[in-house]
Amino acid sequence: MKKNKLFIACDTSKISQINKIIKLSNNSKIHIGYKFGLEFLNSKNGRNFLSKLKKKIIFADLKLHDIPNTCVSTIKAVKDLKVNYLTIHISAGLQALRASKKISGSIRLVGVSILTSLGNKELKTIGFNKDVKKLVLHQAKLANKAKLDAIVCSPQEVKIVKKVFKKEIITPGIRFNSKINDQKRTSSPNQAFKNGSDWIVMGRPITKGNIKKNIQKLIDHLNR
Repeated sequence: MKKNKLFIACDTSKISQINKIIKLSNNSKIHIGYKFGLEFLNSKNGRNFLSKLKKKIIFADLKLHDIPNTCVSTIKAVKDLKVNYLTIHISAGLQALRASKKISGSIRLVGVSILTSLGNKELKTIGFNKDVKKLVLHQAKLANKAKLDAIVCSPQEVKIVKKVFKKEIITPGIRFNSKINDQKRTSSPNQAFKNGSDWIVMGRPITKGNIKKNIQKLIDHLNR
């Protein structure tokens, strides 16, 4: 039976907390990777810790968004960390995406679509005329054109993304209940996988409180 896949968002700069998350989340019933964002990757000890982390699936959520040359240079600069996945904003443009993909090597380059913290109202505020679903579909086509390895989108857009993008789909904004915090476009873990997600991303619902119990709660939820 195929295992469900979970990236645990390690949203802290504390090494002791990262070690705790990794130790307590270890189990054989779900396939787990670890997502490190800007907070950890820019911390004093973050880079050193990642360079020594072995036999784990590492997702470097850098969300590159710059001119092609800077994106390329950044990817080259982090290759020594041996990360498995690395994010770049699709809105960086086709040239930046293609240039980054060309030198990414064994790193799976992940295109970030519209952040799950944004809804139609927020998009209009920053000048976008298309609604979320149309914009994400447009970006998915661009990611496909650039031959990216994966896409990050909300669970609510997975079905439309799958129509034009046939590789891995990673979905944040996953919640057990209606407490959405700073997210706008969310769903339950079960619904995300039903929609066609390959990986779900969960942070606080897993790392806050009893990590082992939270992992078991997720497993029980997925086995309903």
